Amino acid sequence: MTKWVYSFGNGKAEGQADMRNLLGGKGANLAEMSNIGLPVPPGFTVTTEVCTFYYQNEKQYPGDLNDQMDAALATVEGIVGAKFGDPANPLLVSVRSGARVSMPGMMDTVLNLGLNDETAAGLAAKSGDPRFAYDSYRRFIQMYSNVVLDVDHHLFEEQLEIKKEETGAVLDTELSAQDLQDLIVEYKRLVRDELDHDFPQDPREQLWGAVGAVFSSWMTHRAVVYRKLNKIPEEWGTAVNVQAMVFGNMGDDCATGVAFTRDPSTGENLFYGEYLVNAQGEDVVAGIRTPQHLTIAGKDAQGSKLPAMEEVMPEVFKQLDDVRLTLEKHYHDMQDIEFTVQQGTLYMLQTRNGKRTTQAAIKIACDMVDEGLINEEEAVTRIEPQALDQILHPRLDPDAERKVIGKGLPASPGAASGIVTFTADEAEARALNGDRVMLVRIETSPEDIHGMHAAQGILTTRGGMTSHAAVVARGMGRPCVSGAGDLNVDYKGKTFSVAGITVKEGDWITIDGGSGQIMLGEVPTVQPELSGDFARIMDWADKARRLKVRANAETPDDARTARNFGAEGIGLCRTEHMFFEGDRITAVREMILAEDEAGRRAALEKILPMQRADFVELFNIMKGLPVTVRLLDPPLHEFLPREPNEFEAIAKDLGVSVEKLRYRAAQLHEMNPMLGHRGCRLLNTYPEICEMQARAIFEAAILVREESGDAPHCEVMVPLVGIQKELELMRAVIDRVADEVAAEKGIKPDYTVGTMIELPRAALRAGTIAEEAAFFSFGTNDLTQTTFGLSRDDAAGFLGSYEKRGILKNDPFATLDKEGVGELIEIAAERGRKTRPGIKLGICGEHGGDPSSIDFCEEVGLDYVSCSPFRVPIARLAAAQAAIRRKG
Repeated sequence: MTKWVYSFGNGKAEGQADMRNLLGGKGANLAEMSNIGLPVPPGFTVTTEVCTFYYQNEKQYPGDLNDQMDAALATVEGIVGAKFGDPANPLLVSVRSGARVSMPGMMDTVLNLGLNDETAAGLAAKSGDPRFAYDSYRRFIQMYSNVVLDVDHHLFEEQLEIKKEETGAVLDTELSAQDLQDLIVEYKRLVRDELDHDFPQDPREQLWGAVGAVFSSWMTHRAVVYRKLNKIPEEWGTAVNVQAMVFGNMGDDCATGVAFTRDPSTGENLFYGEYLVNAQGEDVVAGIRTPQHLTIAGKDAQGSKLPAMEEVMPEVFKQLDDVRLTLEKHYHDMQDIEFTVQQGTLYMLQTRNGKRTTQAAIKIACDMVDEGLINEEEAVTRIEPQALDQILHPRLDPDAERKVIGKGLPASPGAASGIVTFTADEAEARALNGDRVMLVRIETSPEDIHGMHAAQGILTTRGGMTSHAAVVARGMGRPCVSGAGDLNVDYKGKTFSVAGITVKEGDWITIDGGSGQIMLGEVPTVQPELSGDFARIMDWADKARRLKVRANAETPDDARTARNFGAEGIGLCRTEHMFFEGDRITAVREMILAEDEAGRRAALEKILPMQRADFVELFNIMKGLPVTVRLLDPPLHEFLPREPNEFEAIAKDLGVSVEKLRYRAAQLHEMNPMLGHRGCRLLNTYPEICEMQARAIFEAAILVREESGDAPHCEVMVPLVGIQKELELMRAVIDRVADEVAAEKGIKPDYTVGTMIELPRAALRAGTIAEEAAFFSFGTNDLTQTTFGLSRDDAAGFLGSYEKRGILKNDPFATLDKEGVGELIEIAAERGRKTRPGIKLGICGEHGGDPSSIDFCEEVGLDYVSCSPFRVPIARLAAAQAAIRRKG
């Protein structure tokens, strides 16, 4: 019989931490906390396998699940000393989701389950506190109706606000027991009006409804978007955790809170978190009430006047601080914890590895190495490579003028400027149109996930440092300012106002997630400093990795940026980019319009010194590191005008007739230029182009060697080879030019000739092509296009649909298709090595900066990856992690 349910509590558990695939992260950690003796309310976990069964069997449950849940529920009843559904002594439970990786706020939770008219009265009598009992009941009706019955929660909020206005209450806690009972009547009427049936009174029906809602929430739009953004497979599913309720809303000796064992924004080893007296968990994260700081230091740092938990409940705080240290020592990582205090007794409801900014992740990893909790290689694996984007880009210029109009909480560091938008849909639409946007909300909810991802930054008027906006923004690497209470947002008017200033949708603002400042307009930025802990992590990564990391660069700025980020050479210098500037484009057009070879050579003579100067600068920056120069790749028509109104001016510059220019443009027009007269096909047609470029490369290399002493190693790459003879002829030209330059200068240039493997035929014929090639560089952009028969410029319109329908798991232009394109790479590598055992193998497409693709490169045994300059640190870290995985 399959075991579908695992119990925990009372100092023991059937599960443990390494069972997260089965129990989900929350369930595995509840079991582990129980096993190590922490105060965890008892409960049980319904496994992720039930979720899989549920979706594979038309939303039906396994036949024996009911009996297993009954048995587990009876165990909880025995520990707590209360009975589920008993009017006199009711057991109440929470029902929470729990995927194997944290998905904060993405899926559903129900608290206080088991309450009905009878059990609410019983709870009031048993506790001696009717206000607490009916507060719990009205919360349950609202939450269950929204999560399970799909009634809009704003309808309940509206009734709550009406009741507060009627009674003069400012806070929910000021409503009396009778007020709450009246509100419950309104809530139940509202449900009946919306659904044409009454709110369910049977606790068993409630339980199964909540379990089904958690499983259903795995497939909600927000959860699907989050999984896609974080590459979480749909088939993993979620577990369901059913746990005895403990109550933070029984009075002033009760509280609930969320905390991090270290500061998730900075990484400082300081207890960091928030709590609310006389509240339940959703109050803290929803931003409905302003939470208070756990520590006096935290309170003072934010200038809060509300007392810290350290002051209000010193004994409980000390116990919580001890739990913090215990968890870090046990898990060897920073933890995100949830807790409840019921009448002075602490209960732990959750622990998980905490979401943190990249800056914090780096500091925490380095500090934990220094503290002896982890080693250097473990520290390297703690940093998400893609997340380095958070710290590789500019921050606000400290000397720039700032028009500060407001201030909130520094919820997620970094700075961003953008035009104001007030809805997630508008933010996404404008971002797709190329705008930089700022999402401004009163408070965010999980439904805003797509807009938060599209935005440069997030600004909310409600919510604390552990609100939904703050946690999700930190996980995404978006700057966020939350709890900016002085801002008055008018959704209908599409404005917000503060300090007498009105900001409209479309106006520019800047936020600083490190200070909480909100500024009018766009504030200039400066480059980040990449030293200290960042340098330590990267040094440890470099010690661990095998793959070399180069950069795709052809401009001096890109080359310098790449070197500053630790690039070990240039893996792709696209020479055509050098042809489009200034006087060069004119000379290129003269070459294209030339009537014969002599005319082409005359035009190329004008380009030669310009190309040579370009290569001198690149070789000087690279100081002896390898530089792979790709010879001219695009078809010639790309250098000619396209728009009708351009022909006259360009013809005048060239001194030719408009008719001649139009005729030549029409003559060069191709129906499918990506597969046309380009690359080695163009070079074999006009070998004088190859001659000029080879001469520029070799003369530049010799100049740099003579002037600086650094001898550049030039790798001359012939593009789009599919037939051995194509490369053989080009190599003959390149070798001849090298000999000519050596004879003229008295120095032989240091170079090799290779090719870019970007056609399936080239991969399949790699054994013969390797007879002419000293290296292969896999151009995975075009190799993906030609393998799939897809245009990356046009496929975006339907690739999203393909991913949604499960035809493709990922966009193949973002993450390497290992099954198809990857197999071609493996074939080419194997056949190339068989012909030439020492052949150098690299990758230079966009995939060279994608961690998953880099992992594949390590598996195949390539020698290097090449990527855009800003992705060099990402590639270095990903290469190290790939090597460490294969060691372990």
